[in-house]
Amino acid sequence: MPLETPILDAAAMQRSITRMSHEVLERNKGLDGMVLIGIKTRGAVLSDRIAQKMAQIEGKAPEVWHLDVRPYRDDIKGSEPKRLPVEGLDVEGRTVVLVDDVLYTGRTVRAALDAVMVTGRPRLVQLAALADRGHRELPIRPDFIGKNVPTSREESVAVRFAEVDGEDGVWIVKPNRY
Repeated sequence: MPLETPILDAAAMQRSITRMSHEVLERNKGLDGMVLIGIKTRGAVLSDRIAQKMAQIEGKAPEVWHLDVRPYRDDIKGSEPKRLPVEGLDVEGRTVVLVDDVLYTGRTVRAALDAVMVTGRPRLVQLAALADRGHRELPIRPDFIGKNVPTSREESVAVRFAEVDGEDGVWIVKPNRY
């Protein structure tokens, strides 16, 4: 059984989401022209929570889309990218905030960028991640971070949301070698 070390409990996670929401609004001077795109599965939950927090702050919520990037990944051979990753998504000239739970190598974000670009040419793309664990393989950097979580390559970061996992929190997971 792997060993888990808690990094963020439910309250700390909520504070991070609140701070990230404020940072996104501040940097973009509000919601005008913004769309949040959550990378499925937990990035989608995070994007919904950020949108809810923004609605509390601004009195209205941004448009939110959920994106499955699997057809655009470079490590899944034999799959052809779909023409439109999200039916009806229009990013032309808009500010896109990609949202994911954990940023690691950058390959998931690269796939998300490929998928978004199929739908049009955004004015600006920003990246929000609840946990940034380092170990990038691509030159990708988040604009908004909930928490930096230094890890070894043998460890992983588990983000759990009540909507999917029955609890909220972030843990470092170490393999049990015994």
